[in-house]
Amino acid sequence: MIGPVLSVRGLEVAFGSQDRRVPVVRGVDFDVYPNEVLCIVGESGSGKSVTALAVSGLLPATAKVEGSILLGGTEVIGADAESLRNMRGQEVGFIFQDPTTTLNPVLPVGRQVTEGQVAHGRLSKADAPARAVELLREVDIADPLGRAGQYPHQFSGGMRQRAVIAMAMAGRPKLILADEPTTALDVTVQAQVLSVLARRQAETGAAVILITHDLGVVAEIAHRVAVMYGGRIVETGPVGEIFKRPRHPYTAALLQSIPRIDTGNRRLDPIPGQPPNPSALPSGCAFHPRCVIGRDRTRCRTEDPMLHRVGETQFSACHFSEQTNAIGIAAQPRCESSRSEIAKEPLLIIDQLKVHFPVKAGLLRRTVGSVRAVDGVSLTVNAGETVSLVGESGCGKTTTGRAVMGLIKATGGNILFNGQSIRDLGRAGLRKARRQMQYIFQDPYSSLNPVLTVADIVAEPLRIHGIYDEMGGASRIAELFDMVGLSRTMLGRYPREFSGGQKQRIGIARALALQPRLLILDEPVAALDVSIQAQIINLLQDLQRELGLSYLFIAHNLSVVRHISDRVAVMYLGRIVEESTRDSLYEAATHPYTQSLLSAAPVPDPAIQRKRRRIVLQGEIPNPASPPSGCYFHPRCFRASARCATEMPPFEQYLRSPTRSACHHAGPLAEGGDIPTIGGSSGYRPMEAAS
Repeated sequence: MIGPVLSVRGLEVAFGSQDRRVPVVRGVDFDVYPNEVLCIVGESGSGKSVTALAVSGLLPATAKVEGSILLGGTEVIGADAESLRNMRGQEVGFIFQDPTTTLNPVLPVGRQVTEGQVAHGRLSKADAPARAVELLREVDIADPLGRAGQYPHQFSGGMRQRAVIAMAMAGRPKLILADEPTTALDVTVQAQVLSVLARRQAETGAAVILITHDLGVVAEIAHRVAVMYGGRIVETGPVGEIFKRPRHPYTAALLQSIPRIDTGNRRLDPIPGQPPNPSALPSGCAFHPRCVIGRDRTRCRTEDPMLHRVGETQFSACHFSEQTNAIGIAAQPRCESSRSEIAKEPLLIIDQLKVHFPVKAGLLRRTVGSVRAVDGVSLTVNAGETVSLVGESGCGKTTTGRAVMGLIKATGGNILFNGQSIRDLGRAGLRKARRQMQYIFQDPYSSLNPVLTVADIVAEPLRIHGIYDEMGGASRIAELFDMVGLSRTMLGRYPREFSGGQKQRIGIARALALQPRLLILDEPVAALDVSIQAQIINLLQDLQRELGLSYLFIAHNLSVVRHISDRVAVMYLGRIVEESTRDSLYEAATHPYTQSLLSAAPVPDPAIQRKRRRIVLQGEIPNPASPPSGCYFHPRCFRASARCATEMPPFEQYLRSPTRSACHHAGPLAEGGDIPTIGGSSGYRPMEAAS
């Protein structure tokens, strides 16, 4: 049997001074073999990234590392700088989460792709340009010869990540470490990146360690899974066994808490509480304060369980692993929520909204064109309803939301709120209208003032509108904290003292302070772990039911959208291309772009994932400053005809369904049928199995 590429034994990592060491990784053991994908999953702070950095010898000198990491014959722990340099140049490729910070902004991408190989003498400078072009071509970057001479800012996010994959695999390393490589990407770009990574791995035979919190991605590409919590691996085994029969309550709870694109409006089951602080780990099992099995058991509170065999190839660190299926999952109740009570009274009407940004050039900065960020969007949000805007980055979702709030000036069209046009309101009129509309931003970290207490942050809208005392002052702030599930004892704290999920709850409390009727939520759960994400989604649904709120929900996570929406509108290049009720759109989408988005969204079930048809969109979103003629989507469409290249399709009702679609060839995908091709090349690819 072929031996492991990487063997880790007893890995322990601690940070801090000699007097107070904080354990971040606590006794981790695992092996990775050639041609294998090991996914390490868990919430933020579980020790996933620190483990990867330890494997590659990239931890700072202040970290105390113990145990053994054997990679390619090199013992990483205790190795000198030159040995580590050679090991990283020949044995390991690292793909970081943010390709923007990985790539040097002042060097051409082609040079950076081959820079490591030239530095280690494995490639001559004369041969480097041709090799860079070859590598970019291998990761499906169009026009690799021209792109090699461009800079990172001239690449889209997906192209940058594919360039980083080319860089990591340039020297055909034995091990690839990928730390959240698709977290910030749209589902279609994520599908492209994962497809490229899987193909390159198959070609090189490399072992891959993929760190992620997206269990749908794990189900798609993993062979084995290691679940980390509190700095330890609490469960590990083949991906099919982990998903079919988890044997640790934490794994079962993770699987229960994630929204799924293949389910309806079933309420999510979040994990109670917060992940533990490494500096204050609970006694006994670190998970017992959040565990439905061990919360009240003395053994779980006092004795830390060791990782032990619970199947032929499955291991669990739980005293009661045999009870996980019977208790851990069943104890989390599910309930169906009915949204039939929504009144069909329009609260927000967006009518042919346009937002164009001028493009200026030359010394005189003359306007030479315009970027059509939003180009004729019409949408209605009824009282008590959730309407979601979905699409790839750059399609105009956020610009639409900000134009509604008056944060960006509209170029054309109209916006009516509660029957009144608010597009051209003056400053005073807009402020009055905003009392009824509030915006919740994607990043809870940057949306809160770090120098104010959270009580002052939540009270700020009341003071701006001069109604602090009228609304009850401090008692109103305390009431808002109760409403969003935060303790009143936290009112005097500062944002830095809160977790990401708590910060988002504070943002929601601030938005509710003025008793608005409409909330515009811009990717409100994108930056959160799946368990915290479930808590926020449930909170939003509860608040909507109790307060009668309307939501304009902006997102690219189609699983989240399915759980929270009543209607869904799909945007592409500044226009809505399909709109329907949630169930109609998810079960029988008619536009090829919507069908591509839905097929690209991963399902956290390996058995289902391998049977699904996958449409991997080719190419990038066109430049909104010079969109294609005819249908904007036709250059990437698997149904496109000559008519699509010249004639913009009308946005009209599809047959007698509740769906409206802008496509000359609208219609659901035939069950098991072939997808039409254009020019002999189809955008459809079958799902690549992980095994």
